[in-house]
Amino acid sequence: MKLPVIKHLVSFIEENDEDYVVESLETLEHLCESPGIKDEELDVIGEIISNMYGALEVHKNIKDGQPKKEALNAFMKRVLGAIDK
Repeated sequence: MKLPVIKHLVSFIEENDEDYVVESLETLEHLCESPGIKDEELDVIGEIISNMYGALEVHKNIKDGQPKKEALNAFMKRVLGAIDK
């Protein structure tokens, strides 16, 4: 996951609507089931999917009243904490 990408996606959600991201996720997840997709392509799609889900989670925390910077930092701490375990 990349914080700049998540931050950019959060801005997109704030300017538009999270439904765009949800529908894009559904499309990408469906694309992953295609038999013609190579492993390298799956890795890239998987990274995009992870960033999009991260942005949705950060956006939810912002909607719940957490400041944007704090929501982003807390999310990345959780991710890094999960990786360290």
